[in-house]
Amino acid sequence: MVNRRFNLLVCLTAFFLSSCATPFTGGVAISRPDSHVHVYEAKEDVVLRATAHIIREKGLGQNVTINRADRVVLSDFVESDGWRTKTVASVKQINWKECELSLSVITEKQQKAGWEMRRLVEKDQYDKIFSAIDTRIYEEMSRLH
Repeated sequence: MVNRRFNLLVCLTAFFLSSCATPFTGGVAISRPDSHVHVYEAKEDVVLRATAHIIREKGLGQNVTINRADRVVLSDFVESDGWRTKTVASVKQINWKECELSLSVITEKQQKAGWEMRRLVEKDQYDKIFSAIDTRIYEEMSRLH
């Protein structure tokens, strides 16, 4: 009797867990890229350089360029296994000691009809990128002094 209840419990648990599980399909299709914002205590130029370095280091794009006039960091797509990723970042000075970084990691999946934009980078991953940029800002500022 106990063995039968245990088997029933195991079967029900397996059923509920499998019904909740969703296979990885490569993120959610989106029409516009997500953009996340973070504020740093640094000048625009330092944030631009740090952001470009992290984009290169993390492989979030290739041919990373800084457009100082528009205060933007741009990259070209890097392609791998039917996916391509590029990053766009813009910096805006808020006051004499702070600036705001707006970051978009654009990921697209190859489909029969062309490229489809997908959300692969979630908020926690953006937070890790912002943290890496923060560390790089301190390295950039230490080189200036």
